[in-house]
Order: sequence, then structure tokens, then C-alpha cells
Amino acid sequence: MAPLLIGILQIITFALIARAVLSWFRAEPGSGLYEVNRWLDRVTEPIVAPVRRVLPRTGGIDLSILVVLLVINLILVPIASTL
Repeated sequence: MAPLLIGILQIITFALIARAVLSWFRAEPGSGLYEVNRWLDRVTEPIVAPVRRVLPRTGGIDLSILVVLLVINLILVPIASTL
């Protein structure tokens, strides 16, 4: 059970990091990058949106992905250390 949970959390981590990095680039509708961005947004938004609602506004910087990554790591460390 633990290896499955670790794998899922790692996939979510990679998707969140990819979303954050790709947000730095402008993607034109119809391009492959645009489709990847849309897919990553659909997959990660249910995880990020609740955190975004709780965090205070910080101008143009969205810290919700960073907070989610921190929480994932706080979950992963104790699980990985028991293996």
C-alpha cells in the first residue's frame, strides 16, 4: 500500500512542478504546449484550488502550488522512512 501511495504522490508532484514551469511560457491555442497546459490544469486544479482559496492574496504570485508540494513532502517523508 505504501509504495502505491508514494507513486501517486510522486506523480502529483511531477504534474505540479510541470504546471508551474510551463506557466512561465506563453502557449498559443492549438499548439501542443497549450494542450499540455490545459491537461495539467485539469488534473492539478482540484488539488490546488482549495489551498488557493485559503491563502491570502500575494499580488501576482500563486503560492498554492508551493504549499501543496510542501504538504506532499510532509506526507512522503514519514512514509518513505518506514520502508
